[in-house]
Amino acid sequence: MRPRLGFLAALALLALLSGCQRAPPPPTPAPHYVLGQAWPGAQGVWFYPAERFALDQTGLATVDTAGAERGGHAPLTADGEVYDPTALAAAHQTLQLPAIALVTNLQTGRQILVRVNDRGPAAPGRVLSLTPRAASLLGVGPEGVAQVRVQVQDGPSRQLAAALHADDGPAVAAAPREQVREDPLAPPPGIAQSQRGREAPAGPSAAPAAPVAASAPVPDRLPELIWQGPVRPGTLMIQAGEFGTAEFAQRVMAKLAGLPAHIERMRQGRTETYRVGAGPFANVSAADAALDRALRAGVTDARIVVE
Repeated sequence: MRPRLGFLAALALLALLSGCQRAPPPPTPAPHYVLGQAWPGAQGVWFYPAERFALDQTGLATVDTAGAERGGHAPLTADGEVYDPTALAAAHQTLQLPAIALVTNLQTGRQILVRVNDRGPAAPGRVLSLTPRAASLLGVGPEGVAQVRVQVQDGPSRQLAAALHADDGPAVAAAPREQVREDPLAPPPGIAQSQRGREAPAGPSAAPAAPVAASAPVPDRLPELIWQGPVRPGTLMIQAGEFGTAEFAQRVMAKLAGLPAHIERMRQGRTETYRVGAGPFANVSAADAALDRALRAGVTDARIVVE
């Protein structure tokens, strides 16, 4: 019996020693400006980051529920900030990081400012991945997908870029010096408090006002401000590319055989272009299926947009 007791004692000692081992310290945040290299997304699509301080796009947003899409989110974002699911933050496939963007949920009319500080989503059918808190304030439904408009705020985004270009280390931002006058807005379900500006950012059909003054320092954590605009759900379409000649447009359209494809002829001054698209599609599932078909046919620039 003694050898058996000795063996059990050794096991207990090993368990005790292993329990005393300390977990590795979390990585140190080091916010920095980044574009990064081209990176591969899902379905064979590549994304090419570029500076776009006037980006204005529509599409479908998804919710990053603790990084479930990526099998668990890394502790730091792509630009070296601490990932916080309770912050008003988002991931974008190609924007410079960090950037400030006005996001409008076209299906609820709600608008918030988010700090774009991460890369993603990998799915080409989604333009933005929102933290759970940002999605909650925007009123994203239980399906976790919403029609959105993303409008980069030029002044605050350039301010962040300049500050992080100037410093090799983390940039420390003070609280905004200017205040936004607000009226109370009935809080969405499960939200303790929300706010609406007297002069809210412009609606989805117009350029937005600047909710953050370009001259005020941009806070590291954006305040939870909600602007309520008109509810304007759009039509889901596939945008397959824009070309300078009708010949190239016809070639791409031929690859979309079986889809309700079309070519839109556009003229700006003396410049004439041809935009290839498909749709409309009744719901997200139909749009996703059409996008998958276009990508498998070799139309790698195809994306879902909201018109």
